[in-house]
Amino acid sequence: MRSIVAVLAALFAAPVAAQDAPPTSLPRVAIETTAGTMTVEVNTDKAPITGKNFLRYVDEKKLDGVTFYRVVKVQPEFGFVQFGALGDPKKTLPPIAHEPTSATGLSHTDGVLSVARLEAGSARGEFTIMVGDNSYGMDAGNAPADKLGYAAFARIVEGRDVLVKILDTPIDPTKATQGAFKGEMPAAPVKVVRARRVGED
Repeated sequence: MRSIVAVLAALFAAPVAAQDAPPTSLPRVAIETTAGTMTVEVNTDKAPITGKNFLRYVDEKKLDGVTFYRVVKVQPEFGFVQFGALGDPKKTLPPIAHEPTSATGLSHTDGVLSVARLEAGSARGEFTIMVGDNSYGMDAGNAPADKLGYAAFARIVEGRDVLVKILDTPIDPTKATQGAFKGEMPAAPVKVVRARRVGED
């Protein structure tokens, strides 16, 4: 009798255990940098336009060789870093439609990737990574002036220590690019060696 009960308990317990840890089907990308490697999970389900745009930059190898050219460190382990084409036409794809966090349900919490923009619908190939919870300043309803926020689309799942290293990169207080980002540009920026989908060469 006890053995029958044990078998029945195992049969009913197995589906519950499987539900506790469902396998992810979301694509992952390994971003290899001169400071180490970060793995990000791209949420193409909730942010399909922004997520697929990032994957296109990865698949076309347009992120290889770019730098983390902007570091905004408000306090230890709080701020954001930015990397991308920095206006290089050879590494820049056409702009994409804006996916606000109010539509996707995503938020600019710790380790989340977002796409930089000017007006809504102008985002291309400049990406930011949050260090700490930046939802108040980045989510829809708060900033920028149009209150549409920025488009979050991915999150770091491995290598947060590398992200913190990048945030701690020493800044050149006089450095700028076309008059922008003065006081936010590293003297010796961390470089993206390559970015590839996990499981692909």
